Amino acid sequence: MVLETMSDPQKYIIHHLKHLQIDLHTLKIIGPGTSSNYWALNIDSIFFSFILGSLFLVFFYVIGKQITTEVPGKLQTAIELIFEFINFNVKTMYQGKNYLIAPLSLTVFVWVFLMNLMDLVPIDFIPLFCEKVFKLPAMRTVPSADINITLSMSLGVFVLILFYTIKIKGYIGFLKELTLQPFHHPVCFMFNFVLEFVALLSKPISLALRLFGNMYAGEMIFILIAGLLPWWLQCFLSVPWAILHILIITLQAFIFMVLTIVYLSMASQSHKN
Repeated sequence: MVLETMSDPQKYIIHHLKHLQIDLHTLKIIGPGTSSNYWALNIDSIFFSFILGSLFLVFFYVIGKQITTEVPGKLQTAIELIFEFINFNVKTMYQGKNYLIAPLSLTVFVWVFLMNLMDLVPIDFIPLFCEKVFKLPAMRTVPSADINITLSMSLGVFVLILFYTIKIKGYIGFLKELTLQPFHHPVCFMFNFVLEFVALLSKPISLALRLFGNMYAGEMIFILIAGLLPWWLQCFLSVPWAILHILIITLQAFIFMVLTIVYLSMASQSHKN
């Protein structure tokens, strides 16, 4: 399918934007030319998210078992720099003590970075391999360019926001926060609730859409370069964009981590009304 679409830029672009999906009703892979529906799973996004998350856990576990107090190796030094970087940001932005925040921030940063890093893999390499070896009709390799993945991660953060808000402030404190701010007057209760409820829902939505939008745009540029330009001209645009994209994928992982810390810090702050 990849080779068949290379001569037609429109089909090429559409093909690379199509996920490998399975229909939940029939449990069959949705083939090319078939419109997807709401009852479908993006198998490729789930697969690469799981593989990259497992790679992160195994790699850090192995390095943790080999850690030494003597002169550290290059891998241990790199891991220690990441730990110090995460620890510094958590201490700077999170008010209070919570033993979950630092591990959560580390997981979010590294996992999102690895998912973003898949955008630097040549766009035809994995799809062509999967087509030739496994006869799969489509394959997208950047999980963070899938709104389902970014929204799932942001909803996980949103659940933690609600959990710590209720745990620290209680149900009454949570309701007071929704109805007594920013205007502490009985007449403004409903107006306050609308404002605070929208602000609360905007947190996971902004987390998901910010990461998705940036990574989808980056992936789209690679696809457009490969689909619209001749092969001998592609390197003059794809290489500089890939170098710039290294900064983008790191920055997006950092922003997702920072906003996670900030939102949880806001949820952990108690207010007296």
